[in-house]
Amino acid sequence: MTRYDDDLRLAHVLADAAERTSMDRFHAEDLRVETKPDMTLVSDADRATHETLHTASLAARELREGLDDSGVTRAAPHLRAMLGTPAIAVCDPTGPIVWEGVGEHHLTSAHGHAEQARRTGRTVALTERDVRCPDPDCPVRAAVVTPIVADGRLVGTIAAYGPSVTSGLALALEEVARLVADQVELAELDLERTRAVEAELRALRAQISPHFVYNSLAAIATFVRTDPDRARELLLEFADFTRYALRRGGAFTTLREELQNVERYLVLEQARFGDRLRISLRIDPAVLPVRVPYLAIQPLVENAVRHGLAPKEGPGHVTLTATDRGTDVEVSIEDDGVGADPEHVRRVLDGQLRTDSVGLGNVDARLRQVYGPAAGLVVDTARGAGTRVAFRVPKFQPHETD
Repeated sequence: MTRYDDDLRLAHVLADAAERTSMDRFHAEDLRVETKPDMTLVSDADRATHETLHTASLAARELREGLDDSGVTRAAPHLRAMLGTPAIAVCDPTGPIVWEGVGEHHLTSAHGHAEQARRTGRTVALTERDVRCPDPDCPVRAAVVTPIVADGRLVGTIAAYGPSVTSGLALALEEVARLVADQVELAELDLERTRAVEAELRALRAQISPHFVYNSLAAIATFVRTDPDRARELLLEFADFTRYALRRGGAFTTLREELQNVERYLVLEQARFGDRLRISLRIDPAVLPVRVPYLAIQPLVENAVRHGLAPKEGPGHVTLTATDRGTDVEVSIEDDGVGADPEHVRRVLDGQLRTDSVGLGNVDARLRQVYGPAAGLVVDTARGAGTRVAFRVPKFQPHETD
């Protein structure tokens, strides 16, 4: 046995002795301590901290829609548990939203109890003289009311009711009010993001429609006399494409649906360009159910056709790839067209330059709004060298309402 082994064995012996000594000391001091399966210690304070944090997370989850009635009603039991009071009331500036706990007959008075807190913007303590109750068995005799201020605006109040109030309860209530205010601010940010994405989509629909309607109908018209069956097929593809592009749905769809729409677009463009347009699709079937922003791919393909291949002499090739990258899916559109000036593209993506590139800046902005500043388009291009546009989306995302 080496000296290292001896030292290691000694260390284990000392650790065991230290743990036994610690356990003896905790028991001697009459503190309730439990041993977890991994032999570490859990004290009453640890348990209380965990329960408080867990309760706060449950409340926060229900408040992600802001101070709407249903969310506040679901969050109220968790808020009351954090405060440990017989009852709480949450009001908005116009009236009460919810009463949680005993003494619900006080609900109609809750908005009046909060009047001073709304007016002064400060925490207010109410005595039995302020919280009148004819029921001698009702524990609601006093209250603390504090304003809920989100982004500098009064959005509501929260009150804790009980037989009496303390300064500790007032401090706890202010912390709970801050928790609620933080969730209201996050809800407002989510709403702003949703509105921004919807505005971008409306702009994109308006941008796509004029470009595509004229060119598609002109291509279909060339087949009406020479090949009526082909014209009928193209007209159906055109109808399905425009129905999808102009739908009034949510901001997300599946990769499968988005790629189906791209295929419709390419069928119509091949009718126009004929043998000049060659297409390769390299799609990993495993990524088809992944959710992606609506109209995130087709505008990039259209951009490749219009600005990469249309000005090119001779045939051109577009390759669309969707690849599993572990936790992400990478989507890329590559063409062997005329390319572009990288500085010009950078200025388009930065919003410094207006252009008729279909959707390039629009898609980039929406990706960044949804997934963060680092999640925009990656564009590799040079004059005469073609263009590759790529982006990534996470395979597993929080549920988004369509």
